[in-house]
Amino acid sequence: MAYAPPSGPTHRHGDSWQSSGQSRFTANGYAPAGVSEKIGDIFGSDRKGSLPMYKEKPYQYPSGRRKMPWFRRKRVIASILLSVAGLSWWFGILSPLSFLTGGSETTVSKKSKSSWNLFGSGGGPDWDNRAEKVREAFRISFADYEKHAWGDDEYHPVAKTGKKMVPNGLGWIIVDALDTMMLMNLTTELEHSRQWIHNNLTYDQDHDVSTFETTIRMLGGLLSAHYLSSSFPGVYAPVNDGLSDDMYVEKATDLADRLLGAFETQSGVPLASVNLHTMKGIPSHADAGASSTAEATSVQLEMKYLAKLTGETQYWDRAEHVMKVVDDNDMPDGLLPIFIYADQGAFRGNNIRLGSRGDSYYEYLIKQYLQTSQQEPVYNSMWNESMAGIKKHLITYSRPSNFTILAERPNGLDNAISPKMDHLVCFMPGTIALATTGGVSVAQARKQGSWTAEHEENIQLAEELMKTCWGMYTITSTGLAGEITYFNMHDPPVMYEDFTSDNRPKSPRNFDRLPNLPGVDSRLIGTDDYIIKPNDAHNLQRPETVESLFYMWRITGDTKYRDWGWKMFEAFMKHTAVLDGSGYSSISSVNILPPPLKDNMESFWL
Repeated sequence: MAYAPPSGPTHRHGDSWQSSGQSRFTANGYAPAGVSEKIGDIFGSDRKGSLPMYKEKPYQYPSGRRKMPWFRRKRVIASILLSVAGLSWWFGILSPLSFLTGGSETTVSKKSKSSWNLFGSGGGPDWDNRAEKVREAFRISFADYEKHAWGDDEYHPVAKTGKKMVPNGLGWIIVDALDTMMLMNLTTELEHSRQWIHNNLTYDQDHDVSTFETTIRMLGGLLSAHYLSSSFPGVYAPVNDGLSDDMYVEKATDLADRLLGAFETQSGVPLASVNLHTMKGIPSHADAGASSTAEATSVQLEMKYLAKLTGETQYWDRAEHVMKVVDDNDMPDGLLPIFIYADQGAFRGNNIRLGSRGDSYYEYLIKQYLQTSQQEPVYNSMWNESMAGIKKHLITYSRPSNFTILAERPNGLDNAISPKMDHLVCFMPGTIALATTGGVSVAQARKQGSWTAEHEENIQLAEELMKTCWGMYTITSTGLAGEITYFNMHDPPVMYEDFTSDNRPKSPRNFDRLPNLPGVDSRLIGTDDYIIKPNDAHNLQRPETVESLFYMWRITGDTKYRDWGWKMFEAFMKHTAVLDGSGYSSISSVNILPPPLKDNMESFWL
């Protein structure tokens, strides 16, 4: 059933939605208010060079090929040179060196002993060599997948087998890794992947897929590859394979058109799944048919970017309308239950958490605000409201060390707090830092006249949450985090809002061992705070903590975050390698040595 959005003003952020050019409604249904103009201009401002601007179709689109004028080409070249200069600071430089990707477990072990801890002539870590070690781990993993399961959507590196999720495969692993191949300058792997996409990838398959997962991994993968190749031509893994420059966008458009079928509901909130052939949405088989809140509200970045690339407003319309439906529910303090009925546009239950099914709603708020050059203040307003609600209801402290916990309210805001953190929650430290400075360094942000005591408080909160997330790694036998961590908590709970910035509880400065005391064995700081239950001890190669470490290193400039990331990488190399050294697997327990392998390589591992 096609959706018919309700009329009437937005409950909480009406002025913001209106000022940002938000769509309005008519008796005949959904009528965009200036969406075409927004697509042309909202990514612009002083940041037009940050995303490739297309008013209608890309210059290379088959329906309108034309040669770019010489003066525009020169302008583009100048922009590229400036971008490269900036990227040399922001991303660092990965030189296109080659590493052998084969080898046995013995070879990997010898390399580990001789060169995992590399230091430059100045006595500090040689980060270029460390970056090459990360690149080598990618090549080892990808080569094993290429050899045994090329084109499959799942890969089992112990059994050396793969599996397709749909009859002809979606290239789940290939497409999700395109941008990483480009950033690592892996031209051989990229060319092989591009050939597979050109020759084999089709979305016209009679099978249902997850609306959310397919959007973020497949649509996001294609669009990321397009962005890097079109915005920085010749910079990241340049290829000359004769394939169309528009291949990524063409595939993305076909996929998005099929995904839009999930949005054909009475409220406009997408259903959990969609059949790629029929383009019909399918309700969840669990949770009384409700969609996950995070999944319904974490497709917007991809859909909006595609709208800008193609000039087609329906992607923008459908994605942004979901955010208005959510906002119209007027949930207290900007904290949302983790399920929403697609037919009604109303929430199910009152389970509040920033872990599974809740997490990326909050992440996409601030990223939508930044994606559109801060021209949609409604998203900043919604983020600020949610942040205040998180501080009020969800931030508490562990016992005895006072680590900061971003906890859950499984039975609503008026009921007991649960000291539980999914590993997924660890996206939050980096996201808070990103929201606080807008992506610039703290040092630069502090020089701006808009920096306030609240900004300083938020950076401190990001630092404390980052320490908590890193502790999930340090207290285990493998140095890797479990899927879920619980904490010993003060009774009654000690809440963030009970204190001011000057007297909030402080956690230990590091995770060193406690001193030896008579009759007491020395143990790591945090041992008495963190609880990892056996059923929660698996590690699925999740990226949230290392993503936050990247943000925290770039934004604060504190080298400890970079060091923590390297230690994490070493733990993955040591404890997740398969027996023959040809790949890496998720593990069943982070507290068993050696850890049992689950025999699965997640697409986000690459």
